[in-house]
Amino acid sequence: MSAIHATGLRRTFGPVVAVDTLDLEVANGEIFGLVGPDGAGKSTTMRMLTGILTPSAGHAEVAGCDVVRDAERLKEHVGYMSQRFGLYPDLTVAENIEFYADIYGVPSRGRTEKIEHLLGFSHLTPFKQRLAGNLSGGMKQKLGLACALIHTPRVLFLDEPTNGVDPVSRRDFWRILYQLVRDGVTIFVSTAYLDEAERCNRLALLHAGRLVGLGTPAEVKALMPGALFEIRSPTPRRAAALLREDFPGATVGLFGDRVHLALRDPAAAEKRTRTRLAAAGLELTSFRPIEPSLEDVFISVIAATPTGQKAT
Repeated sequence: MSAIHATGLRRTFGPVVAVDTLDLEVANGEIFGLVGPDGAGKSTTMRMLTGILTPSAGHAEVAGCDVVRDAERLKEHVGYMSQRFGLYPDLTVAENIEFYADIYGVPSRGRTEKIEHLLGFSHLTPFKQRLAGNLSGGMKQKLGLACALIHTPRVLFLDEPTNGVDPVSRRDFWRILYQLVRDGVTIFVSTAYLDEAERCNRLALLHAGRLVGLGTPAEVKALMPGALFEIRSPTPRRAAALLREDFPGATVGLFGDRVHLALRDPAAAEKRTRTRLAAAGLELTSFRPIEPSLEDVFISVIAATPTGQKAT
């Protein structure tokens, strides 16, 4: 049995279609990433899968529970860490975990040992008497994770858990997630960080509420048609603007001092690029084919997909 099974999942808010006919299958024990920009429908999808929002149409089961009929029973089997997880700043780290243990009805027998395990697991033991309001951003996220795990969920939902967190804390957070997977927890995580998406076993690309790509990171990268070239120039912005004019059917992305040019028909691309930039008086430092990143793929897919009304 899959950890998550959804067919035709749809949610509207008046005239706005937040999630549009979404089909998903997530296996037990995998890290599944829901990837998309702000407004893609990631949070709405998670709220439906955790029983917080009722779907406008479609059907979903999580941990063997129907998200509508079994919404109360579902809470016993899932953990959910939203973008604004409800930590209490005037309570200590340990008191926050105790509070969530009470909410989830965690038995008193063995509770102390479980809390100590979570504190050690999230590297918060030295800070258990510190007020949550005095924690760094990364430590708050780890405390939120510990609170979401206090009742030992089978499926863990994390809505952009490392948003705004420094790179070192993000890396530490993902180490914790890998340990959870080794312990048998299924993780469903949304992120706008494409480098984090590479860490997932499989991905779903979401844009304007619609599924536009699904598979392993390698499979998703293979969705990109044609070829990708990296162009370096001392004037990358001007070079990108010229290339957008000269290759109207192509995807042109700016990455610092580099320009990425994705072409469905790459034949003679280098000669045409050199000629165009030279005619405009722009220097071309280098031109070479490269393997696409997930960011390249996502930009290309979005450019080819009609934009709907903004979701959340």
